[in-house]
Amino acid sequence: MTLLFSPLTVRSVEMRNRLWVAPLCQYSAVDGVVQEWHHVHLAQFASGGAGLVLAEATAVSPEGRISPEDAGIWNDEQVRAWQPITAAIRARGAVSGIQLAHAGRKASTWSPLIAGTYGSVRAADGGWETVAPSPIPYEGYTRPRAMSVAEIDGVVADFASATQRAREAGFEVLEIHAGHGYLLHQFLSRLANERTDEYGGSLENRARLLLRVVEAVRAAADDAPVFVRLSGTDWTAGGWAIDETVQVAAWAAERGADFFDISSGGAVPGERIPVSAGYQVPLAAQVKHDAGVPVSAVGLITDGAQAEQILQSGDADAVMAGREWMRDPHFALRASVELGVHVPYWPAQYARARRTR
Repeated sequence: MTLLFSPLTVRSVEMRNRLWVAPLCQYSAVDGVVQEWHHVHLAQFASGGAGLVLAEATAVSPEGRISPEDAGIWNDEQVRAWQPITAAIRARGAVSGIQLAHAGRKASTWSPLIAGTYGSVRAADGGWETVAPSPIPYEGYTRPRAMSVAEIDGVVADFASATQRAREAGFEVLEIHAGHGYLLHQFLSRLANERTDEYGGSLENRARLLLRVVEAVRAAADDAPVFVRLSGTDWTAGGWAIDETVQVAAWAAERGADFFDISSGGAVPGERIPVSAGYQVPLAAQVKHDAGVPVSAVGLITDGAQAEQILQSGDADAVMAGREWMRDPHFALRASVELGVHVPYWPAQYARARRTR
């Protein structure tokens, strides 16, 4: 048995393997309500052998959506729409997770599925006013309004309520999105946060909102695992850096976070990112070793041998992939053949297509 196909237990939940599906925005919801597309999209990964299927960035409030077509978890209709999806994932042997998110200054933008559009959606076209730690716009987007302390308190409450709804919807893992330049990352990064109150300046202050959210989600999650996605670096001078990620991960673990999903970038456009196979793995490895917390690695991971090597090297405890799962929804089944591992969850309906190598 390889490490990739060994089970991993996080708090109360066991994943059957360590090859997981990263959150993949689909821009296909209606008023935050997921559709039939989402059901097929997510359930196929469970059939394809994933250990954990993390649903896309799902807004904790209407104004937290990246686009008007984003998924949400702020009302009961959305809960009911998610329930058959989580049931389908569970029926196929995988664990369902959801990424709870607020886009902040990167909200109210056009869906990338709408050709010829970019930037902020006007109110007349279904857009809304955006908020952020400071009134600094993301390049090409509308200038956001700086949040009051009362609004910050409201965001914490929204994450707690979304956690309760996510549990009602059947999700077994909750991930807090604090990366990719969205609201919680905006508070962390000096590139977006110029506040002079208790939410700006020092690292302790810039991390305050995230740590409050971790505490609120942990309290609302019962015994479900709480993950945190962090950008390991902004890839930009003066921005968020890996040593800060290490410290904040340690603080978040003290407040009840169980696992850390390490990605990078997203705070500002024009980042100089050295993209190559597994280019973000060293970031995950540093958080794992320096903060002493379990992590997953993500970023151009495309085959079983590569994923296995990441685990064997001790750089991560699990591997997430995104685009490779979209290219091949049976990535885990393929990886098991590549590594010569027999997995007992190959669907009987597909058994005649199984190769020995």
